[in-house]
Amino acid sequence: MRFVNKVKQVAKKCFVMPRVNIRMPQVTLPTVHISFPFRIVGMIFKNILTTLFIITGGVGLFISYIDPTKWITPILPFKLENIFWTGAWLNVNTVLVQDIVGFFNLNLIPTLVGSIILILMGFLLHIHSFKTWGKKIKATPMAVVRLPIHAYKKIVIWRNWILAKIEYLNSESQKWKTIFNIAKSPYTLLRAFGLSPQMAISLLAVGSTAGTGVIVNETLLAEKSFANGDSGYYEAPMDLPYFTDEKQNTLRIDLGNTPVREITIENVSVGTAFTGSALPSGEQNVVQISGNPTTSSPSFSGTRLEVGELIFEKSRCKKLTLTDIQAHTLIVIGNASDGQSIAPSPGTSRMRAIGGGHHQADAMVTSGGTYDRIWIQAPTSGVNGKVGTLKLSNLLTKGGECVLSKMNVGTMRIELNEIGQGNGFATKEFVIATNVTAANMTISDNVEVTIAEPATQ
Repeated sequence: MRFVNKVKQVAKKCFVMPRVNIRMPQVTLPTVHISFPFRIVGMIFKNILTTLFIITGGVGLFISYIDPTKWITPILPFKLENIFWTGAWLNVNTVLVQDIVGFFNLNLIPTLVGSIILILMGFLLHIHSFKTWGKKIKATPMAVVRLPIHAYKKIVIWRNWILAKIEYLNSESQKWKTIFNIAKSPYTLLRAFGLSPQMAISLLAVGSTAGTGVIVNETLLAEKSFANGDSGYYEAPMDLPYFTDEKQNTLRIDLGNTPVREITIENVSVGTAFTGSALPSGEQNVVQISGNPTTSSPSFSGTRLEVGELIFEKSRCKKLTLTDIQAHTLIVIGNASDGQSIAPSPGTSRMRAIGGGHHQADAMVTSGGTYDRIWIQAPTSGVNGKVGTLKLSNLLTKGGECVLSKMNVGTMRIELNEIGQGNGFATKEFVIATNVTAANMTISDNVEVTIAEPATQ
């Protein structure tokens, strides 16, 4: 039995057919993308329409402007015998041509409008779609509303750019001005101590060629100016004089239409207080601050000085006179004089301040200097001179009077001055006239003492 099974197994192994795997070959077909060029066709169609619209509109404009019948009618009708040799005329009537052209000419306005519309449609097709232009047209009203805002923003950008450049130039100018002030400080310092120009030159130039060079550079080559303490006639608020005369040493300020924020003159010697000086011919006042009186000339009407705050302090005068002044507040404190007459009257003058906004003139300030006369006056006619703060401090004067007159003042301070010429109390050297009025007065600690004019320096 086992033998039979063994024989079966051997026979089975001998007669088993081998397995054969046959695979079919895979054939890959090429992918073919077939698409219709809608974009290209649409672009061509759009260009064709654009061309037709523009040409048609242009022809319409041409026919509406120029009548071509004068060139066409000589051609038609033409002789038929030239073609059929019949000798007959073929009246190919020109009515048709004339009717077509006449239609355009008789209907000029519709032709023009239609031609323009066709041209615009051609351009619209060529540039953008109607939908895009519709959006643009729809957004136009708001664009017009926002136009001022956009324009203002652009203007602000340019304004800020210009202001930045101006501020930069101003800062650079101030730096150079400081350098020049430092370079000329020896001479200016000596003048600030009250020395005359000649004495200052002598002190700096003695035994020093370099010192002489500094003086020549500063006095002869340097430009005269109010800030440097140079004499001359100045039109407020200009820092440069409009008139100078080597024979005169007067400091004169002519006020004009422009209000001045501040005028300050301090630490100066005036009149005959220094060696070699004399008052100008015919003048008796070493200091005169006033308006101008009315004269008989029809072109010269009276003017006054309008001052927010006037300060006259710590000064020496041969005689100090206040006349024709209307003040809201008058303060007269601590003055010593060789005879005095203080008799102001009650008044109703209002409080006063001087402004001028953006166009108000800047300050005119000078410290140190020697002058034969100080003269500040209102315009000669029509307009009052206006000063926010007018301050005269530490004036050493000799040889003439100090006069304040023809003014409207908010607050006037006359403080700590010494007035006199050593001729006794019978003559009054400190005078506040009765035509000086004030709504509020503070007058105290003013004493009479013997005071003579100061010695010449």
